Amino acid sequence: MPDNTVPENTSPSRPLPWFARPDARAWRCEPAPAEVRAFHFSLPDYAPTPLTELPSLADAWGVGRVFVKDESCRLGLPAFKALGASWAVHRTLAERAANGGEPAPVTLVTATDGNHGRAVARMARRLGQEAHVFVPQGVHPRAVAAIVAEQAKVTEVPGPYDEAVRLAAEAAAAPDTVLVQDTAWPGYEQIPRWIVEGYSTLCAEIDEQLTAEGVSEGPDLVSIPVGVGSLAQAVVTHYRSRPCGHAPALLSVEPETAPCVLESLTLGAPVSVPTGTTTMAGLNCGTPSSIAWPHLRDGLDAAVAVADADSARAAGVLAAAGVSSGPCGAASLAGLRAALTGVGAEERRRALGLGPSSVVVLLSTEGTAANPHSGRAAAC
Repeated sequence: MPDNTVPENTSPSRPLPWFARPDARAWRCEPAPAEVRAFHFSLPDYAPTPLTELPSLADAWGVGRVFVKDESCRLGLPAFKALGASWAVHRTLAERAANGGEPAPVTLVTATDGNHGRAVARMARRLGQEAHVFVPQGVHPRAVAAIVAEQAKVTEVPGPYDEAVRLAAEAAAAPDTVLVQDTAWPGYEQIPRWIVEGYSTLCAEIDEQLTAEGVSEGPDLVSIPVGVGSLAQAVVTHYRSRPCGHAPALLSVEPETAPCVLESLTLGAPVSVPTGTTTMAGLNCGTPSSIAWPHLRDGLDAAVAVADADSARAAGVLAAAGVSSGPCGAASLAGLRAALTGVGAEERRRALGLGPSSVVVLLSTEGTAANPHSGRAAAC
């Protein structure tokens, strides 16, 4: 019989990489545009992804209910990234047409650890455009092959993600090319902002699904895997744009080898960190997105970093519960589990505002098909 319980920490005495902000739930911002959900709803292969309840985790953590948002099959791809890429490419091409752009195909250029690049390539192929995708060192050959299968040109970069982004931006300076990058920096912010807006559909679905489950006020905590912070920005925007009422705690989770958001929060300013090797390839990012940073700084309640082994064990727990999740997606479970166990757990629980009736949502951002490092094969 599969074991659905949460494994004990293998190093309970090791200090947990952790940051908490006590007043994040009081911060407010502007909401995402309402037309994003309508756009996604109009797509022929759109359907809400499952929200699956995991009672064993609720029992293990001493909370009321635990749900996982399963993004293992989103718009025909095994990760949530298609939400942002589809909306951003739609807006990009619409603006190009409105500004008198040539009807000839353009090349959509991006850098990726796998899922975003494949999503951009898929949208380019569907819309009769070209795609050129830069992938950093360490991306699994099967992930590269999946991008090639979308008929994209792929350039493999002998360096980290930040270097791939730099080279993609240089390539996008050529005529009839557009950079569709899911991170922002000063001078490049509009398209990353559209990508973030695209992710808002995921949060709207969660609210509707929780209501159907009898949870009318929404979650009490959302755990979010974080790379450059674009998804976390979308989640913060969704839950911090409500003028009043219930505001959940928001927890970001990163690999210990690439904790750029955790380090930035600790220092109070965005910083770049060197990145190492991790099975959480989609989270292996060294610099927070410039447009995400203010939302992360002011709207996140806490941040934690976890090891690859923690994420692998969490993926096993989700698999036993019937949820396909790669290492990046399982990071949300691994991070919250780390926060609620070991030395200092009670203080961290108080920082997150968790009690016996709390409702927790884990964002599983990719399926096993999206991450060959998971060691399992699954199809969307």
